[in-house]
Amino acid sequence: MSARKAKSAKKAKSAKKAKSARKAPKPKKKAAAKKPAAKKPAAGRAAPRKAAPKKPAPKKPAPKKPIVLKPLTTEELLAKAKQPGIDAMVMHPFYKGKIEIMPKACIRSFDDFAIWYTPGVAKPCLDIRDNPEKVFEHTNKGNFVAVVSDGTRVLGLGDIGPEAGLPVMEGKGMLFKYLGGVDAFPICVDTKDPDKLIEFVKLLQPSFGGINLEDIAQPKCFRVLDTLRKECHIPVWHDDQQGTAAVTVAGLINAVKIVGKDMAKIKITLVGAGAANICIARMIMVAGVTPKNIIMCDSKGILHMGREEELRQDWKEKWEMAQKTNGEGRTGDVPRAMEGADVLIALSKNGPDTIKKEWIARMATNSVVFVCANPIPEIWPWDAKAAGARVVATGRSDFPNQVNNSLGFPGIFRGTLDVMAKTITDEMCIAAARELARVAEDKGLREDYLIPTMDEVEVYPREAAAVGRKAVEQGVARLNLTWDQLYNKAEKMISESRAKFQLLQKKGLVRLPKMK
Repeated sequence: MSARKAKSAKKAKSAKKAKSARKAPKPKKKAAAKKPAAKKPAAGRAAPRKAAPKKPAPKKPAPKKPIVLKPLTTEELLAKAKQPGIDAMVMHPFYKGKIEIMPKACIRSFDDFAIWYTPGVAKPCLDIRDNPEKVFEHTNKGNFVAVVSDGTRVLGLGDIGPEAGLPVMEGKGMLFKYLGGVDAFPICVDTKDPDKLIEFVKLLQPSFGGINLEDIAQPKCFRVLDTLRKECHIPVWHDDQQGTAAVTVAGLINAVKIVGKDMAKIKITLVGAGAANICIARMIMVAGVTPKNIIMCDSKGILHMGREEELRQDWKEKWEMAQKTNGEGRTGDVPRAMEGADVLIALSKNGPDTIKKEWIARMATNSVVFVCANPIPEIWPWDAKAAGARVVATGRSDFPNQVNNSLGFPGIFRGTLDVMAKTITDEMCIAAARELARVAEDKGLREDYLIPTMDEVEVYPREAAAVGRKAVEQGVARLNLTWDQLYNKAEKMISESRAKFQLLQKKGLVRLPKMK
């Protein structure tokens, strides 16, 4: 019996082997022909992976809901506001600075140094001597910006000196490059004398295509900027003034649309009469706001004609505003200035109780409130909403509607440099503001989305194109490029700048610190 079984087993094994041999050439063809059969696997066997997509599709995620402000305690918000500073104390010493200089030309071998340096470099030198405009062709002047500061009003820290201001100026250089493709270099100078600062900047002109003034105290910042704009043949701008103003105007344009009011008829109260709000006042007039419908307050109250003796001598810009604005001659303090206002723009001191709920309650219906002190706005946004404001913007990235000048200067300078403009006019800033507003409008305005964010890639090329075209229209551009040419050039330079950095980071040439 066992012998019979052994013989039978041997025979079965032989038959199986022969069957396998007969079918050996066919598996690929058979598998290809029966792919659809994978949808119905044999019992007890797992379905092939390719059948998985045929399973019921998962439910689509619900569309993103508008940001809902959740009241946090002051302690929680302060802790959140302090975290970037804690991280900065780890990352700044880790990198020992945020920018460096890298070659942009090829170095195929050491022989190339005879082209880029002596003796070959003598030829472009002589070409520039004979044709000064060729400096833009042979060098990086056309994409090089100096970030100049005397350190007398750094952020909200006051007069901390030029060395202490250097981390801010390096940060500015990083933003210029990553967001605008602009090569910017920090220069902190050891003088508080406005005349020396003016002279210093004028002496820099051969090497730079533009100047970004930064963190210079008022009132001298006004004279420094006005003088340099008149006397320099390259564009000079003060970001604390023009940059903040351009982005604020963009937000205002869309806020007014949301609440359904007329820019020429709205009443605006400005709380704070520093460099930013003085420039904002000037810009919103250019944008269509009626000057006499503006009321501005400094630390002593409303600016009006009765303060001539106090303002005329030492605060020329405030006195000019007192003459141009406040058509009804209103006097008093901030609460009085806000009564019946359609819009509040505050750039004053940290809150949260600098602006009070009861003051907002006395504004017009459907009011717009911009409270832009950092790190704590003059009033919490949810408190402003509870008091009756329909639209609220702040200077913080963790709240909706951040009014951030980083949305302005990279694109504005990109467009300015690309047409080799001789200056940056207020109209060029307004063109940037209107384009910035349109980017948001194209995506759909909401009460919590007035203005784009920095990660919206089309922002900067569109701004650049708008600014460049306005420079051409005003006759301050050396090159006449179309909107499409400007957009394409800006998009290329910005995308290449980001790609280079991302490659360095991916390859480990820009290391990542270990954070707790």
